[in-house]
Amino acid sequence: MSALTGYHDTLIATAPDSAATGGVVPARGVAAYQYALLCARPFSLTQADVLFLTAHRDTPGDPADVRAVRWDAFFAQPRACLRASPLPKTHGWGLHFDARGRVALVDSAAPEYRRLMDDPHTRVVPALRSARPRSEP
Repeated sequence: MSALTGYHDTLIATAPDSAATGGVVPARGVAAYQYALLCARPFSLTQADVLFLTAHRDTPGDPADVRAVRWDAFFAQPRACLRASPLPKTHGWGLHFDARGRVALVDSAAPEYRRLMDDPHTRVVPALRSARPRSEP
């Protein structure tokens, strides 16, 4: 799925091989940045916004025209979607996208997470595994 297209009415569930039994607040790195970003702005950023802001988090604020050029250049290359984020892969957070494609965190131990998993109107896709499944000999 293209980062520019994004998800709608979708829950990115925790990865099948995640050891987390609930949402764990990440201490550093990409996970900590995305966690802070999504906690501060639930349902206000799209997948593309999160990916772009994460990649450019050390860049000072730019005028809109420079940002547009950087945006286009960034998405000119294929990008992994948020299924590859460490939040659902290893930290126990679900990523819920609303009908407008805006994303918010959902603790996998929370009742809201279970409700979304059971909701027939919510598409559920698992986060990517952290490790390859072992093949049988």
